[in-house]
Amino acid sequence: MSEEKDCPVCEEGLPPWLATFADLMSLLMCFFVLLLSFAEMDVLKYKQVAGAMKMAFGVQRDVKATEIPKGTSVIAQQYSPGKPTEVTPLEIMREKTTDDTKVNLDFSDSNSPNEPSLMDATALAAQHAEKMAKEEAEELKKELAEAIGDGLLEIEAFNDRVLIRIREKGSFGSGKSDLKPEFAPILEQIARVLKQRDGQFIISGHTDDIPIETKQFRSNWDLSAKRAATVVHFFIQHGDIDPERMEIRAHSDNLPLVPNDSWENRAQNRRVEISVLHGNKEAITMESPATNVDFVKDK
Repeated sequence: MSEEKDCPVCEEGLPPWLATFADLMSLLMCFFVLLLSFAEMDVLKYKQVAGAMKMAFGVQRDVKATEIPKGTSVIAQQYSPGKPTEVTPLEIMREKTTDDTKVNLDFSDSNSPNEPSLMDATALAAQHAEKMAKEEAEELKKELAEAIGDGLLEIEAFNDRVLIRIREKGSFGSGKSDLKPEFAPILEQIARVLKQRDGQFIISGHTDDIPIETKQFRSNWDLSAKRAATVVHFFIQHGDIDPERMEIRAHSDNLPLVPNDSWENRAQNRRVEISVLHGNKEAITMESPATNVDFVKDK
């Protein structure tokens, strides 16, 4: 028998060919990644598949809103364009909605017959504002009773505001925007009264229908605007009223109180009105009381 030979000791580690094989696999993976990145995707088919998957898994659809959300409750933690309900797991998973094509929502709540709706609350707020305006008008009438008695001022409540109407008599000359010196004490008294109140003040100028064209005033628009600006400047300089609380408006002869068919009526239409918006930080756009006159609507 031949002598047995000892087997040589194998070296530790992976065989050398495995490194070449790993490089080959890496190159193949990069190759397929490049193929996938260069491939064109059928976007329409992808959207169809994604939509089918979305409906299959019950994903809630998104309703695009082009207007401010019209929620019916400011206390609810979640928003729903329908009636506010108690939060339940079902409500969280699938939120109930009303017809989102409706312009206005249903604010009534059949489950709470004794609880006023939002529309009722709005009506109550308007009634409260009108009541406050009437009370404030009575206070102003007492404080400015002397000027009212002389026929220089008129005070009335109109919706949520109080109107102080300055007649042309004693305040401005005919076709002029400068205040008469004897009217300054009355305007100072008005300024003291207004400074004690909150909110904004709208000073509006009005004229009659007789056209004016001078070097100073191109038309009745200039005259009405200049008279309103004169009152505002007086309030700032002599009444120490914050300019940010005042707003100027010029109406020319577009909002007459009475028909411009006589000299007495034209004198009544030449005026400056101060709207006292009690408690309002912004000027609310509303119709003038002159639009309630029947002859204006018949034009």
